[in-house]
Amino acid sequence: MEHREEGSSTKSVTETVRQSWNKIGEIYAANRNVRKMDRELHELKSLLPRFGEVLDVGSGAGVPVAKFLVEHNFQVTGIDISDTMLELAKRNVPTAIFRKMNINKLEFEKNSFDGLVCVYVLFHIPRVNHKFVLENFHRILKPNGILLLNTGVFDSEVFSQFFDVPMFWSSHQPEVTAKLVKAVGFDLITDGVRIRGGESQYWIFARKPDSSK
Repeated sequence: MEHREEGSSTKSVTETVRQSWNKIGEIYAANRNVRKMDRELHELKSLLPRFGEVLDVGSGAGVPVAKFLVEHNFQVTGIDISDTMLELAKRNVPTAIFRKMNINKLEFEKNSFDGLVCVYVLFHIPRVNHKFVLENFHRILKPNGILLLNTGVFDSEVFSQFFDVPMFWSSHQPEVTAKLVKAVGFDLITDGVRIRGGESQYWIFARKPDSSK
């Protein structure tokens, strides 16, 4: 298991994000377009081994990611820092496992999962931590494990109001994110900016190479 101590600024960001999702989790989940990433979930399904183990990082209310995967016979573990979201997820997807965990301190052993999903999450993490987070994703995926990731399309790091609460947003330009993903050891399968639900994000499918070959 690998983690590092968070700096004071990262701790402050984490606490703001946690508190805000606790406040708005139910209203956000009730108003979210849960069908906007159907295509990506089916792409992911086609890349994963049958009955594989998948980690849903920032699992939110468990819909659509954990719910979709469980319905297609995958074993799902979801993690989130928001108690509100974890309660919703356990209610929405009772057959998945949900744990309270900080993305900056992933408490899983090496080679634990066949797949890892991190969507609409990385842009809540300070950019200085993005490479470390990606390194941990690589560590806990099995050889040939699949990563599904999305993040913002602009180079920015700001706080703004979101559903009337403060929220933190942080992203690199797509080419920088792609370099980071490759630098930590992933092979890109496909990547590009996609518009889903009227929003543009940079989407990546990547694979952890099998070093034994």
